[in-house]
Amino acid sequence: MHPMRLIPLLVFLSFPHALPAAEAGKESRMVATVDADGVQRVTVKAGSFFFEPNVIVVKARVPVELTIAREAGVTPHNFLLKAPAASIDISRDLEEAPSKILFTASQTGTYPFACNKKLLFFPSHREKGMVGRLEVVE
Repeated sequence: MHPMRLIPLLVFLSFPHALPAAEAGKESRMVATVDADGVQRVTVKAGSFFFEPNVIVVKARVPVELTIAREAGVTPHNFLLKAPAASIDISRDLEEAPSKILFTASQTGTYPFACNKKLLFFPSHREKGMVGRLEVVE
């Protein structure tokens, strides 16, 4: 493909589209409850520079099943949550089809998560606000 044909696509991908409240800097909070089988389940949607919810509260030492998918479209996203102190090391490319991530946080604390995808010289998705936090409580 001729480089000049890529310019309209790059311009389109560099500008935010319709954004939910979470991306606009508002907190979207989800407090997980423990199901009858002893697992905390949370569903997360990723899209044009947002995670919904962008604050997830779970209990320490209780298994978590995080179901996450990205909105339809061509923009790639991932989910990174690196918290060695809590024994969490997640790095997952996201698809439109939901995928499940299983983990158990070993220690209380607040741990950031983000998408670190980046297109050429444009700001990364993290820099555009595609971030959140995991709060692990007793």
